[in-house]
This record gives sequence, C-alpha cells and structure tokens, in this order.
Amino acid sequence: MANPICDQTAVVVGASSGMGRAIAVALAREGFHVVAAARREERLEELERQLHGAGCAIEVCVTDVTQLDDVERLVERARQRTGRIELLVYATGTNLPARGLSVLSHENWLRLIATNLTGAFTCTQAVLPVMRAAGNGLIVYLSSGCVQMPDVSGVAYQASKHGLVGLAHGTRVEEKLNGIRTTVLFPGLCDTEILDQRPVPTPREVLDQALAPEDVAAAVLFLARLPARAVVPEMQLLPARL
Repeated sequence: MANPICDQTAVVVGASSGMGRAIAVALAREGFHVVAAARREERLEELERQLHGAGCAIEVCVTDVTQLDDVERLVERARQRTGRIELLVYATGTNLPARGLSVLSHENWLRLIATNLTGAFTCTQAVLPVMRAAGNGLIVYLSSGCVQMPDVSGVAYQASKHGLVGLAHGTRVEEKLNGIRTTVLFPGLCDTEILDQRPVPTPREVLDQALAPEDVAAAVLFLARLPARAVVPEMQLLPARL
C-alpha cells in the first residue's frame, strides 16, 4: 500500500528554481503541505502565488543554508503546523565557471562546499529531532550523475556531491531504528539554470535530450509514496538518449 501523503509536511530546500522548484510544485499538487526554502525571496513569492492560485498548500521561508539560525527557523516554522515533518528534500546546489584546479580559489572551494554539503548537514541535523519524535521521516538528497561518472564539473562540485552520499548513507544507518530513511538521488544532465555556470555553453541539441526538472520531481514523488517499511538508498536517473 502506498504511503498516504495527505496533510503531510514537506520541506524543500532550493525551491526557487530548477529541480527544487519542480519538486515543490509536484509535492504541493499531490497534497503535501510544502514549506519552500531558498535565498531568492521574489522567486519564492512567485511560486507561492502560483500554487495558492491552484489551491495548493504552500508557504515560503527565505533561507540561507550556510546560516544555522536560518535553517533552525525554517525547521521550526515547518514543525509548527502539525508537530511533524515527514519529508525533507535537499535540492539546493551551486557551481561556478572558474572550477578547474588551475583556477579554483580557496574561497570558492569553501563557498561551494558550504552550500552543497555543509548546508545539507545543517538541515539534516535540524530536522532529525522532529523526525525522531514522530518515529518517521524521509530525507532525499539531490547529488549528481558525476558521482558515478567523473566529468569536468569541477573538483569542488564533485567532492560536495560525493559528500552527500556519505551524509545520506551514514544518516540512514545511524537513524534507521528511529524510523528515518534516506535516499540519495543521482540525476544526470538536467536542463536547469546551473548549466549557465558552465565555462562553455551546453549545445542546444544536447539540452534537448537532457532531463527536465519535472522528471526529477516525479522520482521524488515515487520515493515519497513508498510505505515507511521500504527504503531506496540510492536512485540513478539519467537521460535515455545521452
């Protein structure tokens, strides 16, 4: 039997664009009460207007995942609805054009790791007490296909996405007796704004065969519908023709 998701609370971090936005939309349309978090307030407000207009339950919370106070405020705001948070999706991430070892600065390394990996740890640690108290919860981390197949996305980006794997699996093993499950999702090339950070633009004919953000959202919905007795530790999602 599928997991009933009516009136469950989902926190989606990185909901202002790309895969995170598509996930927030899909979850809200499915019946989740979504708390959408990101740094860009105008983008969040536009998302909120769109989904409220469609009769969906959503609220937004401007959040910088590198700031502990922001993350704690986000989790507390989500918890206040029912005392529970059934789902956390960590979909935020960044990259930069100056990504090769010959040009990557120490400052940029730290900035990227802070957003892509340390932010995921901060969100995980903040939400765990709520999930433990309920004896249930699912955390989905969006990693990258570059973990399975190294590419030229940059050592900082690849290191951060590899780090999410360790965070996800370590959390699952430590917390499974508390009813907490984790999945690390590895999307392949997806047509999102992060591709604008590539030093060389991706050809249109390649983008036409890439994943759409909605494909990743569909995968998250599948995971969210699973019964609490089942867990998918890893899921790889690739473009069929690339």
